[in-house]
Amino acid sequence: MEIYVGNLAYATTDDGLKAAFAQYGEVTAVRVVTDRMTGRSKGFGFVTMPDAAQAQAAIDALNGHELDGRTVRVNESQPKPREERRGGFGGGRGGFRGGDRGPRRETRW
Repeated sequence: MEIYVGNLAYATTDDGLKAAFAQYGEVTAVRVVTDRMTGRSKGFGFVTMPDAAQAQAAIDALNGHELDGRTVRVNESQPKPREERRGGFGGGRGGFRGGDRGPRRETRW
């Protein structure tokens, strides 16, 4: 079961998050989401626990409790909703596909 952990302190690391959840059972994966440009935590992460009962026990125990000085929100991860895409490249109008660009200039060599 994948678990969402929100409102993490910026100082929380993968190892710290794993230690908090390992008290409740086996943890197979941990990922604190970071900003690509700065490398700083975005304040949330995900923990994967293979046993659903252990995962639920961790959710019940840690949700609303303090971790690294912040009260965290812990719940079962929900799939990200996908937006319906229309059209081809970019899905919108315009771009470099022509359209009305006004009169063309004549080029003389």
